[in-house]
Amino acid sequence: MSHLSQFATALIASATILTIILATDLGRRRVTNMRMLRSVIAVAIIIALFVHSFPTSGNAPSFQLIGLGVGVICGLIAGVLLPAHRGSDGLIYTTGGFGYALVWIVLSSARVLFAYGAEHWFTEGLIRFSIENQLSGPDVYANAFVFMSLAMVLTRTAVLVTKRRRLRQAPVDAAGTEQPAAA
Repeated sequence: MSHLSQFATALIASATILTIILATDLGRRRVTNMRMLRSVIAVAIIIALFVHSFPTSGNAPSFQLIGLGVGVICGLIAGVLLPAHRGSDGLIYTTGGFGYALVWIVLSSARVLFAYGAEHWFTEGLIRFSIENQLSGPDVYANAFVFMSLAMVLTRTAVLVTKRRRLRQAPVDAAGTEQPAAA
């Protein structure tokens, strides 16, 4: 898939991740290992398909780490917006609503918009920025966004695992209910 433009790559990767996340998390959904694993597998496949090199010269590693950091922060925000509770059947559920979907939609759209802009609107400025900051080529940006997606999905998954663990260990009150898990 190295023949695809940066925009096409961002569009395919972002749309795939967004579709899987929204399909598995919107509405009231049971927390299962497969549900959590599905999104991690999708991102792993995206990495295998779209990460062609790992630039290590200049500030490239730092820039890619920034992508990871932003992904962790966004994953924590998404995790907070995905409340978990124990259902009357004793199983753990989450309820993904508008805020949760909005976080994923905005970030996915921003990645695609940046890739489009890099090719059509601010190519010259991005080249100048890359030279001034010792960033070696478009792979640095593509990788930073893919790593951001990976970190976001992994962080959201870690939040879900933590919420599930807390709910499983939480005592049930006299009324037979329990409080939602904290983030």
